[in-house]
Amino acid sequence: MALRFSANLSWLFPELPALPARLDAAARAGFEAVEAAWPEGCPAPALHAAAERTGLRVVLLNTPPGDRERGEMGLGAVPGRQDAFRQGLAAAVQYARAVGCPRIHLMAGRVPQGAEREAVAGEMEATFIENLRHAADVLAQEDMVGLVEPINSRITDPRYFLNTPHQAAAILEKVGRPNLRLQLDLFHCQIMDGNLSRNLETYLPLIGHIQIAQVPGRQEPDSPGELNFPYIFKLLESLGYTGYVGCEYAPKGDTVEGLGWLRSYWESRGMKPDGPRKATE
Repeated sequence: MALRFSANLSWLFPELPALPARLDAAARAGFEAVEAAWPEGCPAPALHAAAERTGLRVVLLNTPPGDRERGEMGLGAVPGRQDAFRQGLAAAVQYARAVGCPRIHLMAGRVPQGAEREAVAGEMEATFIENLRHAADVLAQEDMVGLVEPINSRITDPRYFLNTPHQAAAILEKVGRPNLRLQLDLFHCQIMDGNLSRNLETYLPLIGHIQIAQVPGRQEPDSPGELNFPYIFKLLESLGYTGYVGCEYAPKGDTVEGLGWLRSYWESRGMKPDGPRKATE
């Protein structure tokens, strides 16, 4: 089965200022689905109207990052911020419900400033497990899925708590809830661990969403870099992956001009590479 790609509106089409306009552009480029980080400044009705107009699905949103002025990037594993995490989760669920989004990335957050990772790891994991169990209960009432994403701590975010798929899988096992899954961004996974073929094979039963970008530049999959995406796409097909593949990269130039890799993929699978593509869940 051919892969289904999702345009990350927080990264693609930066030449357009508003998320609804970016969603329209994604539809014109042929995407069947979109995703975004926390859609700050975009009212849910505006994004929902754009999705309805184009027939695209909003398939992933993040929980709010917290207090950016304090350097927060998610609250799930941050001790003492449980109430704020729950408030952010409620806001994310309300927004996701309004736009018909079935998945929410539950951001773990950063090791507190001035603390050593090793010294607070146990407390942060316990906090994350507590918050994930609460989130699983809330999301189950909405028939939604929660996702946890490891973010590399070598380049992107040195203080991010959750940084490898092995750590994420171990935490998900301890939480033990079927509506919590792994969000595997291959950019982060390659930087932290490599061994992508074996990692995809090992964690496929846990994976609820995949994201892609070339390494190390975090640009288009066909830009120069370490990853062989034609091979990776064939591997995902052979493994029977049926979720979405999110395009979370920084375009080198014009977004549409940089989508030649995706048009080539569609053409190689006998799919129409242009025009709106109505998504099915």
